[in-house]
Amino acid sequence: MRVQSIAVAAGLIAACISPLSTAAWPERPITFIVPYAAAGINDNSARITAQWVTKVLKQNVIVENRTGANGTIAAEFVARAPADGYTFFMTASPTLMIVPHMQKINYDPFKSFVPISITDAGYVAIAVNPAVPAKTFAELVAYARPRPNKLDYATGATGSTGHLSMALLLKRAEITMTHVPYKGSSAAVLAVLGGHVPIYVGTLSDGMAHHRSGKLKIIGVSSLKRSSELPDVPTIAEQGYPGFTTAFWNALLAPAGTPKDVIVKLAETIGAACKDPGFNAKYQALSVEALCTTPEQFAEKMQTDAPIWEEAVKASGTALK
Repeated sequence: MRVQSIAVAAGLIAACISPLSTAAWPERPITFIVPYAAAGINDNSARITAQWVTKVLKQNVIVENRTGANGTIAAEFVARAPADGYTFFMTASPTLMIVPHMQKINYDPFKSFVPISITDAGYVAIAVNPAVPAKTFAELVAYARPRPNKLDYATGATGSTGHLSMALLLKRAEITMTHVPYKGSSAAVLAVLGGHVPIYVGTLSDGMAHHRSGKLKIIGVSSLKRSSELPDVPTIAEQGYPGFTTAFWNALLAPAGTPKDVIVKLAETIGAACKDPGFNAKYQALSVEALCTTPEQFAEKMQTDAPIWEEAVKASGTALK
């Protein structure tokens, strides 16, 4: 199966790129289109990557935020942009993996773009207010089982990786809770800190400082291995759900038809970044892991993640009808 998936990934890339030569590229500034607002993880990732590319290629990289419609405005803009190697899509995984299952879109995640590199990835944390009598996710499940829909969990939005990860996990645990979406993860965290909602599910970075201060308890993470920042917190997979993992990632793509040598050059430029301690440290400060994948690894990751998020959207009851 792995050989087949790699072949599929290679085929997707080959179908989306042009063989035209652009030996002098880049000859003018490059633009990274970002679908989310400034100061978020996706925006920060774009700016870290843009700084590196600017330094290595000796050409300015402009980060442009085109927000709205769950990232689809930016995605559609890039899908229609000239495939000349000067406009790229620096997006988070939901725009490609989740949104297409929830709303009508005018782009195809697999055909409208060519993958370049997943720059970084982060994981979902499940945290509780200290008043909740659970020190692990397994204990939370045991506490929730005789209380169907009596426990609420807060996330930053309907359809977020936190919301869908929890929906998928609740399905597998065969328990029910009530989802309470907020306008952003910061608001969701504040609701749990204030005791208005007992459980927070979202990015690890948003709960880290409060866990360290004792105001929240992180009781599980969605990675397959424990976080280096939280070595004492077991993964969900360790707590009775072998193989369970969900992640959000930030990645760079180009419009379909972008010249192959541009894709290769940019991928190699980003690939070298992960060998730089300073580059890695910037991502570590965001509580995410720098990856700098190849285009083939990126395409394979999309193939692997697609059915997971499709199942999660269905489990959440938010699938497009």
